[in-house]
Amino acid sequence: MQQINCPSCGAQVSFRSSAAVMAVCEYCRSTLVKDADSVKDIGKMSAVLEDYTPLQLNTSGQWQGQGFALVGRIQLRYESGLWNEWYLLFDDGGDGWLADASGQYMLTRRAPAEQAAALPKFESLRPGSGLDFDKRNWIAGDVRTARCTGGEGELPFTAGQGWVAQVADFRDASSFLTLDYADGYPPAVYVGELLTLGQLKLQLQRSADDISRSADRYQGKAMPLACPACGSPITYRAGIANYVVCNSCHSEVDCTESTAVVLRKQSELAAFKSSLKPGDSGNIGGQPWTVLGLLQCTDDDQDEPSTWIEYLLFNEEQGLLWLIEQDDGWDRVKVLDEWPRMSSATVATWQSGNFRKGFEYRSRVLYAAGTFNWRVHVGDSTLLTEFGEPGLRLTRETSDTEIVWTRSSRITRAQVARWFKDNKALALVVAQPEATSGKSRSDSDLVFCRQAAKWYVIILGILNVPIALAKNDGWLAIIFAILLLWAPLWLLGRWWEKD
Repeated sequence: MQQINCPSCGAQVSFRSSAAVMAVCEYCRSTLVKDADSVKDIGKMSAVLEDYTPLQLNTSGQWQGQGFALVGRIQLRYESGLWNEWYLLFDDGGDGWLADASGQYMLTRRAPAEQAAALPKFESLRPGSGLDFDKRNWIAGDVRTARCTGGEGELPFTAGQGWVAQVADFRDASSFLTLDYADGYPPAVYVGELLTLGQLKLQLQRSADDISRSADRYQGKAMPLACPACGSPITYRAGIANYVVCNSCHSEVDCTESTAVVLRKQSELAAFKSSLKPGDSGNIGGQPWTVLGLLQCTDDDQDEPSTWIEYLLFNEEQGLLWLIEQDDGWDRVKVLDEWPRMSSATVATWQSGNFRKGFEYRSRVLYAAGTFNWRVHVGDSTLLTEFGEPGLRLTRETSDTEIVWTRSSRITRAQVARWFKDNKALALVVAQPEATSGKSRSDSDLVFCRQAAKWYVIILGILNVPIALAKNDGWLAIIFAILLLWAPLWLLGRWWEKD
Protein backbone atom coordinates (compact mmCIF):
# COMPACT_ATOMS: atom_id res chain seq x y z
CA MET A 1 0.00 0.00 0.00
CA GLN A 2 1.30 3.42 -1.00
CA GLN A 3 0.14 6.47 0.98
CA ILE A 4 0.57 10.04 -0.19
CA ASN A 5 -0.70 13.45 0.84
CA CYS A 6 -3.19 15.11 -1.49
CA PRO A 7 -1.43 18.01 -3.28
CA SER A 8 -4.63 20.03 -3.02
CA CYS A 9 -5.78 19.69 0.60
CA GLY A 10 -3.06 17.66 2.31
CA ALA A 11 -5.33 14.77 3.32
CA GLN A 12 -3.89 11.27 3.23
CA VAL A 13 -4.78 9.22 0.15
CA SER A 14 -3.97 5.50 -0.12
CA PHE A 15 -3.15 3.42 -3.22
CA ARG A 16 -3.82 -0.15 -2.09
CA SER A 17 -3.51 -1.70 -5.55
CA SER A 18 -0.21 -1.65 -7.39
CA ALA A 19 -2.25 -1.52 -10.61
CA ALA A 20 -4.10 1.65 -9.61
CA VAL A 21 -2.93 4.80 -11.38
CA MET A 22 -5.66 7.13 -10.16
CA ALA A 23 -7.41 7.92 -6.89
CA VAL A 24 -10.01 10.46 -5.85
CA CYS A 25 -9.40 12.33 -2.60
CA GLU A 26 -12.45 11.72 -0.43
CA TYR A 27 -12.08 15.13 1.24
CA CYS A 28 -11.63 17.64 -1.60
CA ARG A 29 -12.62 15.45 -4.60
CA SER A 30 -9.29 16.11 -6.35
CA THR A 31 -8.36 13.55 -9.00
CA LEU A 32 -4.82 12.31 -8.32
CA VAL A 33 -2.76 10.53 -10.98
CA LYS A 34 0.22 8.41 -9.92
CA ASP A 35 3.18 8.73 -12.26
CA ALA A 36 6.13 6.63 -11.06
CA ASP A 37 6.97 8.17 -7.66
CA SER A 38 5.11 11.42 -8.17
CA VAL A 39 1.44 12.25 -7.82
CA LYS A 40 -0.24 15.17 -9.54
CA ASP A 41 -3.65 16.76 -9.21
CA ILE A 42 -5.54 16.97 -12.53
CA GLY A 43 -8.68 18.63 -11.21
CA LYS A 44 -11.88 17.88 -9.36
CA MET A 45 -13.86 14.69 -9.87
CA SER A 46 -17.63 14.90 -9.54
CA ALA A 47 -19.05 13.03 -6.59
CA VAL A 48 -21.00 9.92 -7.53
CA LEU A 49 -24.77 10.11 -7.40
CA GLU A 50 -25.74 8.49 -4.11
CA ASP A 51 -27.91 5.77 -5.59
CA TYR A 52 -28.33 3.83 -2.35
CA THR A 53 -26.48 0.74 -3.35
CA PRO A 54 -25.64 -1.48 -0.36
CA LEU A 55 -22.05 -1.56 -1.62
CA GLN A 56 -19.36 0.88 -0.51
CA LEU A 57 -15.60 1.27 -0.50
CA ASN A 58 -13.95 -1.39 1.71
CA THR A 59 -16.87 -3.82 1.35
CA SER A 60 -15.24 -7.27 1.27
CA GLY A 61 -16.33 -10.65 -0.03
CA GLN A 62 -15.30 -13.92 -1.63
CA TRP A 63 -15.43 -15.22 -5.18
CA GLN A 64 -14.12 -18.56 -6.42
CA GLY A 65 -12.46 -19.20 -3.06
CA GLN A 66 -10.56 -15.92 -2.94
CA GLY A 67 -11.21 -12.82 -0.88
CA PHE A 68 -11.53 -9.32 -2.32
CA ALA A 69 -12.29 -5.74 -1.27
CA LEU A 70 -13.91 -2.85 -3.15
CA VAL A 71 -11.38 -0.05 -3.53
CA GLY A 72 -12.87 2.25 -6.20
CA ARG A 73 -15.98 3.10 -8.17
CA ILE A 74 -16.97 4.91 -11.34
CA GLN A 75 -20.53 5.76 -12.28
CA LEU A 76 -21.52 5.51 -15.94
CA ARG A 77 -24.53 7.09 -17.60
CA TYR A 78 -26.09 6.08 -20.90
CA GLU A 79 -29.12 7.43 -22.73
CA SER A 80 -31.72 5.66 -20.57
CA GLY A 81 -30.06 5.23 -17.17
CA LEU A 82 -26.87 4.67 -15.19
CA TRP A 83 -24.90 1.96 -13.41
CA ASN A 84 -21.91 1.54 -11.09
CA GLU A 85 -18.64 -0.22 -11.81
CA TRP A 86 -16.80 -1.16 -8.61
CA TYR A 87 -13.06 -1.75 -8.86
CA LEU A 88 -12.00 -4.59 -6.57
CA LEU A 89 -8.68 -5.92 -5.35
CA PHE A 90 -8.18 -9.65 -4.66
CA ASP A 91 -6.04 -11.07 -1.89
CA ASP A 92 -3.51 -12.34 -4.43
CA GLY A 93 -2.95 -8.82 -5.77
CA GLY A 94 -5.11 -9.28 -8.84
CA ASP A 95 -8.04 -7.06 -9.63
CA GLY A 96 -11.53 -7.18 -11.14
CA TRP A 97 -14.80 -5.32 -11.56
CA LEU A 98 -18.23 -5.71 -9.96
CA ALA A 99 -20.97 -4.14 -12.08
CA ASP A 100 -24.00 -2.92 -10.12
CA ALA A 101 -27.04 -2.25 -12.33
CA SER A 102 -30.72 -2.21 -11.29
CA GLY A 103 -30.23 -4.88 -8.64
CA GLN A 104 -28.16 -7.22 -10.81
CA TYR A 105 -24.46 -7.83 -10.09
CA MET A 106 -21.80 -9.08 -12.51
CA LEU A 107 -18.26 -9.86 -11.32
CA THR A 108 -15.56 -10.12 -13.98
CA ARG A 109 -11.76 -10.33 -14.27
CA ARG A 110 -9.64 -9.38 -17.23
CA ALA A 111 -8.72 -12.08 -19.72
CA PRO A 112 -5.20 -12.30 -21.24
CA ALA A 113 -4.57 -9.63 -23.90
CA GLU A 114 -3.73 -12.15 -26.62
CA GLN A 115 -7.30 -13.47 -26.54
CA ALA A 116 -8.61 -10.11 -27.77
CA ALA A 117 -6.71 -10.14 -31.06
CA ALA A 118 -9.50 -11.28 -33.41
CA LEU A 119 -12.56 -9.76 -31.75
CA PRO A 120 -15.15 -7.71 -33.68
CA LYS A 121 -15.18 -3.92 -33.95
CA PHE A 122 -17.63 -2.11 -31.70
CA GLU A 123 -19.48 -0.61 -34.68
CA SER A 124 -20.40 -4.07 -35.96
CA LEU A 125 -22.07 -5.25 -32.74
CA ARG A 126 -25.80 -5.31 -32.08
CA PRO A 127 -27.92 -6.93 -29.34
CA GLY A 128 -28.20 -10.58 -30.35
CA SER A 129 -24.81 -10.69 -32.09
CA GLY A 130 -22.96 -13.96 -31.58
CA LEU A 131 -19.38 -14.25 -30.37
CA ASP A 132 -17.14 -17.33 -30.27
CA PHE A 133 -14.67 -16.86 -27.43
CA ASP A 134 -12.75 -19.33 -25.28
CA LYS A 135 -14.57 -22.31 -26.86
CA ARG A 136 -18.00 -20.92 -25.94
CA ASN A 137 -20.74 -19.19 -27.89
CA TRP A 138 -21.81 -15.88 -26.38
CA ILE A 139 -24.80 -13.68 -27.23
CA ALA A 140 -24.63 -9.87 -27.02
CA GLY A 141 -27.17 -8.68 -24.48
CA ASP A 142 -26.14 -5.04 -24.19
CA VAL A 143 -24.27 -2.72 -26.58
CA ARG A 144 -23.98 0.94 -25.62
CA THR A 145 -21.86 4.05 -25.28
CA ALA A 146 -21.67 5.55 -21.79
CA ARG A 147 -19.90 8.47 -20.15
CA CYS A 148 -18.40 8.70 -16.71
CA THR A 149 -20.30 11.11 -14.45
CA GLY A 150 -18.45 10.52 -11.18
CA GLY A 151 -16.03 8.38 -9.26
CA GLU A 152 -14.40 7.65 -5.92
CA GLY A 153 -11.55 5.62 -4.49
CA GLU A 154 -8.71 4.29 -6.62
CA LEU A 155 -8.89 3.15 -10.23
CA PRO A 156 -6.53 1.38 -12.66
CA PHE A 157 -6.82 4.12 -15.28
CA THR A 158 -7.42 7.85 -15.53
CA ALA A 159 -11.14 8.54 -15.75
CA GLY A 160 -12.49 12.04 -15.26
CA GLN A 161 -15.95 13.44 -15.65
CA GLY A 162 -16.97 13.06 -19.31
CA TRP A 163 -14.72 10.06 -19.92
CA VAL A 164 -16.49 7.94 -22.56
CA ALA A 165 -16.61 4.15 -22.74
CA GLN A 166 -17.97 1.90 -25.46
CA VAL A 167 -18.91 -1.47 -23.98
CA ALA A 168 -20.63 -4.64 -25.15
CA ASP A 169 -21.88 -7.23 -22.66
CA PHE A 170 -22.38 -10.86 -23.66
CA ARG A 171 -24.18 -13.71 -21.89
CA ASP A 172 -24.05 -17.48 -21.84
CA ALA A 173 -26.57 -18.73 -19.25
CA SER A 174 -25.30 -17.06 -16.03
CA SER A 175 -21.79 -16.45 -17.39
CA PHE A 176 -20.87 -12.89 -18.34
CA LEU A 177 -18.37 -11.36 -20.75
CA THR A 178 -17.60 -7.69 -21.43
CA LEU A 179 -15.73 -6.16 -24.36
CA ASP A 180 -14.45 -2.73 -23.31
CA TYR A 181 -13.47 -0.43 -26.20
CA ALA A 182 -12.64 2.61 -24.02
CA ASP A 183 -9.00 2.48 -25.17
CA GLY A 184 -9.85 1.66 -28.78
CA TYR A 185 -9.30 -1.59 -30.65
CA PRO A 186 -8.63 -4.36 -29.73
CA PRO A 187 -10.91 -4.22 -26.73
CA ALA A 188 -10.12 -5.31 -23.21
CA VAL A 189 -11.94 -8.57 -22.35
CA TYR A 190 -13.46 -9.28 -18.95
CA VAL A 191 -15.01 -12.65 -18.09
CA GLY A 192 -17.04 -13.67 -15.05
CA GLU A 193 -20.60 -14.39 -14.01
CA LEU A 194 -23.83 -12.87 -12.81
CA LEU A 195 -24.24 -13.32 -9.05
CA THR A 196 -26.33 -12.35 -6.07
CA LEU A 197 -24.80 -10.44 -3.18
CA GLY A 198 -25.47 -13.46 -0.97
CA GLN A 199 -23.28 -15.64 -3.17
CA LEU A 200 -20.40 -13.18 -2.71
CA LYS A 201 -20.52 -13.48 1.12
CA LEU A 202 -20.18 -9.73 1.48
CA GLN A 203 -19.18 -7.97 4.66
CA LEU A 204 -19.15 -4.29 5.60
CA GLN A 205 -22.11 -3.43 3.41
CA ARG A 206 -23.91 -0.19 4.11
CA SER A 207 -26.74 -0.45 6.60
CA ALA A 208 -30.04 1.39 6.36
CA ASP A 209 -28.81 3.79 9.07
CA ASP A 210 -25.59 4.46 7.16
CA ILE A 211 -27.55 5.27 4.04
CA SER A 212 -29.94 7.54 5.94
CA ARG A 213 -27.10 9.44 7.60
CA SER A 214 -25.23 9.93 4.34
CA ALA A 215 -28.06 11.36 2.30
CA ASP A 216 -31.19 11.64 4.42
CA ARG A 217 -32.78 9.12 2.08
CA TYR A 218 -33.05 5.37 1.87
CA GLN A 219 -33.27 3.04 -1.07
CA GLY A 220 -36.87 2.36 -1.97
CA LYS A 221 -38.38 5.05 0.27
CA ALA A 222 -40.64 7.44 -1.62
CA MET A 223 -39.10 10.90 -1.95
CA PRO A 224 -41.40 13.95 -2.19
CA LEU A 225 -40.70 16.18 -5.18
CA ALA A 226 -42.53 18.93 -7.02
CA CYS A 227 -42.77 18.53 -10.78
CA PRO A 228 -40.58 21.22 -12.34
CA ALA A 229 -43.13 21.68 -15.13
CA CYS A 230 -46.46 22.04 -13.29
CA GLY A 231 -45.57 21.96 -9.59
CA SER A 232 -47.69 18.90 -8.83
CA PRO A 233 -46.31 16.56 -6.15
CA ILE A 234 -44.55 13.48 -7.52
CA THR A 235 -42.58 10.70 -5.84
CA TYR A 236 -39.73 8.50 -6.95
CA ARG A 237 -37.70 5.60 -5.56
CA ALA A 238 -34.21 6.86 -4.93
CA GLY A 239 -31.60 4.61 -6.46
CA ILE A 240 -34.11 2.10 -7.82
CA ALA A 241 -36.49 4.02 -10.11
CA ASN A 242 -35.27 7.52 -10.87
CA TYR A 243 -37.27 8.38 -13.99
CA VAL A 244 -40.68 9.88 -13.30
CA VAL A 245 -43.62 10.55 -15.61
CA CYS A 246 -45.74 13.18 -13.83
CA ASN A 247 -49.31 11.99 -13.27
CA SER A 248 -50.67 15.52 -13.84
CA CYS A 249 -48.90 16.97 -16.87
CA HIS A 250 -47.00 13.85 -18.10
CA SER A 251 -43.66 15.61 -18.15
CA GLU A 252 -40.71 13.25 -18.06
CA VAL A 253 -38.50 14.07 -15.06
CA ASP A 254 -34.97 12.75 -14.57
CA CYS A 255 -34.27 12.44 -10.83
CA THR A 256 -30.74 11.09 -11.16
CA GLU A 257 -29.42 14.65 -11.14
CA SER A 258 -29.12 16.69 -7.95
CA THR A 259 -32.17 18.67 -9.10
CA ALA A 260 -34.98 17.33 -11.23
CA VAL A 261 -34.67 18.30 -14.90
CA VAL A 262 -37.63 18.34 -17.22
CA LEU A 263 -36.68 16.27 -20.25
CA ARG A 264 -39.73 16.53 -22.41
CA LYS A 265 -43.31 17.69 -21.87
CA GLN A 266 -46.00 15.74 -23.64
CA SER A 267 -49.48 16.81 -24.53
CA GLU A 268 -52.28 16.26 -22.04
CA LEU A 269 -53.58 12.71 -22.08
CA ALA A 270 -57.10 11.60 -21.27
CA ALA A 271 -57.75 10.26 -17.78
CA PHE A 272 -56.37 6.77 -17.61
CA LYS A 273 -58.11 3.97 -15.69
CA SER A 274 -56.22 0.96 -14.38
CA SER A 275 -56.70 -1.66 -11.68
CA LEU A 276 -53.57 -0.49 -9.82
CA LYS A 277 -52.07 2.97 -9.46
CA PRO A 278 -48.54 4.16 -8.63
CA GLY A 279 -48.21 4.14 -4.87
CA ASP A 280 -50.57 1.21 -4.25
CA SER A 281 -49.18 -1.30 -1.74
CA GLY A 282 -49.81 -5.02 -1.50
CA ASN A 283 -48.49 -8.14 0.19
CA ILE A 284 -46.96 -10.81 -2.03
CA GLY A 285 -45.39 -13.87 -0.46
CA GLY A 286 -45.56 -12.27 2.97
CA GLN A 287 -43.55 -9.21 1.90
CA PRO A 288 -44.71 -5.66 1.13
CA TRP A 289 -44.57 -4.55 -2.50
CA THR A 290 -45.29 -1.07 -3.85
CA VAL A 291 -46.41 -0.15 -7.36
CA LEU A 292 -43.82 2.25 -8.77
CA GLY A 293 -45.15 2.88 -12.27
CA LEU A 294 -47.37 1.59 -15.02
CA LEU A 295 -47.19 1.34 -18.80
CA GLN A 296 -50.01 0.83 -21.25
CA CYS A 297 -48.71 -1.04 -24.29
CA THR A 298 -50.09 -2.27 -27.60
CA ASP A 299 -48.88 -4.70 -30.23
CA ASP A 300 -48.38 -4.21 -33.98
CA ASP A 301 -51.31 -6.35 -35.15
CA GLN A 302 -53.02 -4.03 -37.65
CA ASP A 303 -56.23 -6.10 -37.80
CA GLU A 304 -56.88 -6.75 -34.10
CA PRO A 305 -54.36 -4.90 -31.93
CA SER A 306 -54.25 -5.88 -28.26
CA THR A 307 -53.52 -3.58 -25.35
CA TRP A 308 -52.31 -4.45 -21.87
CA ILE A 309 -50.95 -2.74 -18.75
CA GLU A 310 -47.57 -3.45 -17.18
CA TYR A 311 -47.06 -2.58 -13.50
CA LEU A 312 -43.56 -2.19 -12.04
CA LEU A 313 -43.38 -3.21 -8.36
CA PHE A 314 -40.59 -2.82 -5.81
CA ASN A 315 -39.64 -4.56 -2.57
CA GLU A 316 -36.61 -3.45 -0.54
CA GLU A 317 -35.25 -7.01 -0.22
CA GLN A 318 -36.41 -8.65 -3.46
CA GLY A 319 -35.95 -5.74 -5.87
CA LEU A 320 -38.17 -5.34 -8.92
CA LEU A 321 -41.14 -7.36 -10.18
CA TRP A 322 -43.67 -6.91 -12.97
CA LEU A 323 -47.40 -7.65 -13.04
CA ILE A 324 -49.07 -7.71 -16.47
CA GLU A 325 -52.83 -7.10 -16.75
CA GLN A 326 -54.55 -8.42 -19.89
CA ASP A 327 -58.15 -9.03 -20.90
CA ASP A 328 -57.87 -12.76 -20.19
CA GLY A 329 -56.00 -12.54 -16.88
CA TRP A 330 -52.77 -11.50 -15.20
CA ASP A 331 -49.13 -12.59 -15.41
CA ARG A 332 -46.36 -12.33 -12.84
CA VAL A 333 -43.05 -11.51 -14.55
CA LYS A 334 -39.45 -11.61 -13.28
CA VAL A 335 -36.26 -10.69 -15.14
CA LEU A 336 -34.01 -13.75 -15.51
CA ASP A 337 -30.47 -13.74 -14.15
CA GLU A 338 -29.71 -16.98 -15.98
CA TRP A 339 -30.37 -16.72 -19.70
CA PRO A 340 -31.92 -19.59 -21.67
CA ARG A 341 -29.89 -21.21 -24.42
CA MET A 342 -31.30 -21.57 -27.94
CA SER A 343 -31.04 -25.29 -28.69
CA SER A 344 -32.49 -24.52 -32.15
CA ALA A 345 -34.01 -21.56 -33.96
CA THR A 346 -37.40 -22.34 -32.43
CA VAL A 347 -36.61 -23.94 -29.03
CA ALA A 348 -35.19 -22.25 -25.92
CA THR A 349 -33.78 -24.45 -23.14
CA TRP A 350 -33.88 -23.20 -19.55
CA GLN A 351 -33.39 -25.20 -16.32
CA SER A 352 -33.64 -28.52 -18.21
CA GLY A 353 -36.97 -27.53 -19.81
CA ASN A 354 -37.65 -26.90 -23.49
CA PHE A 355 -39.79 -23.92 -24.53
CA ARG A 356 -41.03 -23.81 -28.10
CA LYS A 357 -41.19 -20.49 -29.92
CA GLY A 358 -44.63 -18.94 -30.13
CA PHE A 359 -45.74 -15.44 -31.09
CA GLU A 360 -43.30 -12.72 -32.07
CA TYR A 361 -44.54 -9.15 -32.17
CA ARG A 362 -43.52 -5.58 -31.47
CA SER A 363 -44.91 -3.70 -28.46
CA ARG A 364 -45.22 0.08 -28.22
CA VAL A 365 -45.73 2.26 -25.16
CA LEU A 366 -49.00 4.23 -25.33
CA TYR A 367 -49.04 5.70 -21.84
CA ALA A 368 -46.68 5.91 -18.88
CA ALA A 369 -47.12 7.14 -15.32
CA GLY A 370 -45.08 6.77 -12.14
CA THR A 371 -41.40 5.95 -11.67
CA PHE A 372 -39.09 3.57 -13.53
CA ASN A 373 -35.51 2.35 -13.44
CA TRP A 374 -34.94 3.58 -16.99
CA ARG A 375 -36.04 6.59 -19.00
CA VAL A 376 -39.48 5.87 -20.49
CA HIS A 377 -40.86 7.56 -23.60
CA VAL A 378 -44.32 7.19 -25.09
CA GLY A 379 -43.68 5.46 -28.41
CA ASP A 380 -40.82 3.28 -27.14
CA SER A 381 -40.82 0.03 -29.12
CA THR A 382 -39.57 -3.45 -28.17
CA LEU A 383 -39.56 -6.73 -30.11
CA LEU A 384 -41.06 -9.54 -27.99
CA THR A 385 -40.49 -13.22 -28.79
CA GLU A 386 -42.46 -15.69 -26.67
CA PHE A 387 -41.43 -19.25 -25.84
CA GLY A 388 -43.68 -21.77 -24.09
CA GLU A 389 -47.28 -21.71 -22.90
CA PRO A 390 -49.06 -18.94 -20.92
CA GLY A 391 -48.84 -20.92 -17.67
CA LEU A 392 -45.02 -20.72 -17.75
CA ARG A 393 -43.56 -18.63 -20.52
CA LEU A 394 -40.15 -17.19 -21.38
CA THR A 395 -39.99 -13.94 -23.33
CA ARG A 396 -37.03 -12.39 -25.10
CA GLU A 397 -37.32 -8.60 -25.20
CA THR A 398 -35.08 -6.96 -27.81
CA SER A 399 -34.51 -3.21 -28.17
CA ASP A 400 -31.91 -1.22 -30.11
CA THR A 401 -29.39 -1.45 -27.26
CA GLU A 402 -30.15 -4.53 -25.18
CA ILE A 403 -31.81 -7.93 -24.79
CA VAL A 404 -33.68 -8.96 -21.65
CA TRP A 405 -35.11 -12.40 -20.88
CA THR A 406 -38.10 -12.71 -18.54
CA ARG A 407 -40.11 -15.55 -17.00
CA SER A 408 -43.88 -15.14 -16.65
CA SER A 409 -46.47 -17.29 -14.90
CA ARG A 410 -50.24 -16.96 -15.07
CA ILE A 411 -52.14 -15.73 -11.99
CA THR A 412 -55.82 -14.95 -11.45
CA ARG A 413 -57.52 -11.65 -10.78
CA ALA A 414 -58.70 -13.09 -7.47
CA GLN A 415 -55.07 -13.71 -6.52
CA VAL A 416 -54.11 -10.12 -7.34
CA ALA A 417 -57.10 -8.94 -5.28
CA ARG A 418 -55.82 -10.93 -2.30
CA TRP A 419 -52.41 -9.32 -2.68
CA PHE A 420 -53.93 -5.82 -2.80
CA LYS A 421 -56.73 -6.20 -0.25
CA ASP A 422 -57.23 -2.44 0.16
CA ASN A 423 -57.99 -2.02 -3.54
CA LYS A 424 -61.78 -1.71 -3.77
CA ALA A 425 -61.96 -2.28 -7.51
CA LEU A 426 -60.02 -5.54 -7.27
CA ALA A 427 -61.98 -6.66 -4.19
CA LEU A 428 -65.11 -6.99 -6.33
CA VAL A 429 -63.60 -9.89 -8.30
CA VAL A 430 -62.62 -12.07 -5.34
CA ALA A 431 -65.89 -14.01 -5.32
CA GLN A 432 -66.20 -14.19 -9.10
CA PRO A 433 -65.03 -17.42 -10.75
CA GLU A 434 -62.71 -16.91 -13.70
CA ALA A 435 -61.23 -19.30 -16.19
CA THR A 436 -57.57 -19.31 -17.03
CA SER A 437 -55.56 -21.48 -19.36
CA GLY A 438 -54.48 -24.54 -17.41
CA LYS A 439 -56.18 -24.81 -14.02
CA SER A 440 -58.98 -22.62 -12.66
CA ARG A 441 -59.00 -21.48 -9.07
CA SER A 442 -61.89 -19.50 -7.55
CA ASP A 443 -62.55 -18.60 -3.95
CA SER A 444 -66.23 -19.55 -4.28
CA ASP A 445 -65.25 -23.11 -5.27
CA LEU A 446 -63.13 -23.46 -2.14
CA VAL A 447 -65.92 -22.09 0.08
CA PHE A 448 -68.41 -24.56 -1.45
CA CYS A 449 -66.07 -27.50 -0.84
CA ARG A 450 -65.50 -26.50 2.77
CA GLN A 451 -69.21 -26.07 3.46
CA ALA A 452 -70.02 -29.45 1.88
CA ALA A 453 -67.26 -31.12 3.89
CA LYS A 454 -68.49 -29.56 7.13
CA TRP A 455 -72.03 -30.95 6.70
CA TYR A 456 -70.65 -34.31 5.62
CA VAL A 457 -68.58 -34.50 8.81
CA ILE A 458 -71.63 -33.65 10.94
CA ILE A 459 -73.74 -36.34 9.28
CA LEU A 460 -70.84 -38.82 9.47
CA GLY A 461 -70.50 -38.18 13.18
CA ILE A 462 -74.21 -38.60 13.92
CA LEU A 463 -74.47 -41.85 11.96
CA ASN A 464 -71.40 -43.37 13.64
CA VAL A 465 -72.13 -42.46 17.26
CA PRO A 466 -73.72 -45.91 17.91
CA ILE A 467 -70.60 -47.61 16.52
CA ALA A 468 -68.36 -45.48 18.69
CA LEU A 469 -70.35 -46.38 21.81
CA ALA A 470 -70.35 -50.09 20.99
CA LYS A 471 -66.59 -50.41 20.31
CA ASN A 472 -63.65 -49.21 22.36
CA ASP A 473 -61.80 -47.95 19.31
CA GLY A 474 -64.91 -46.54 17.56
CA TRP A 475 -64.02 -42.93 18.36
CA LEU A 476 -60.55 -43.40 16.88
CA ALA A 477 -62.10 -44.66 13.66
CA ILE A 478 -64.37 -41.60 13.43
CA ILE A 479 -61.49 -39.20 14.08
CA PHE A 480 -59.36 -40.97 11.49
CA ALA A 481 -62.18 -40.74 8.91
CA ILE A 482 -62.60 -36.99 9.58
CA LEU A 483 -58.86 -36.40 9.13
CA LEU A 484 -58.90 -38.30 5.84
CA LEU A 485 -61.67 -35.99 4.66
CA TRP A 486 -60.22 -32.71 5.90
CA ALA A 487 -56.53 -33.27 5.09
CA PRO A 488 -56.99 -32.88 1.29
CA LEU A 489 -59.14 -29.77 1.81
CA TRP A 490 -56.57 -28.26 4.19
CA LEU A 491 -53.76 -28.87 1.69
CA LEU A 492 -55.93 -27.46 -1.10
CA GLY A 493 -56.60 -24.34 0.94
CA ARG A 494 -52.89 -23.86 1.60
CA TRP A 495 -52.15 -24.21 -2.11
CA TRP A 496 -55.06 -21.82 -2.88
CA GLU A 497 -53.57 -19.10 -0.71
CA LYS A 498 -49.97 -19.43 -1.79
CA ASP A 499 -48.45 -16.96 -4.21
